[in-house]
Amino acid sequence: MYPNKSNNFCCGGGGGFLQSGYKDERLAYGKIKDSQIQKTGATYCIAGCHNCHAQIHELSEHYGAHYHVVHIWTLICLSLGILAPNERTYLGPELQDVNVPEYIEPEF
Repeated sequence: MYPNKSNNFCCGGGGGFLQSGYKDERLAYGKIKDSQIQKTGATYCIAGCHNCHAQIHELSEHYGAHYHVVHIWTLICLSLGILAPNERTYLGPELQDVNVPEYIEPEF
């Protein structure tokens, strides 16, 4: 993604702006981030915080890109095989069945 690292753009949802009530302004500012993501051609965007996740997900729908947004810890749990089936609802079809943990009936 360009620009990146310390020159990257905010998604527009940080600093409390996600809950501020200024949705139109937030989505307009977030267009910069959405354009960055769309230019990569990625099917997934990894977000490091909940505000970014919620904002980028909304940007994806609002601007019609419909890429998936996942938390970094979702990928960690997925790779460890500890992401439960009910925690996979927002994953794309190619990740829905990766490392699904085996359910073991508890013995009482």
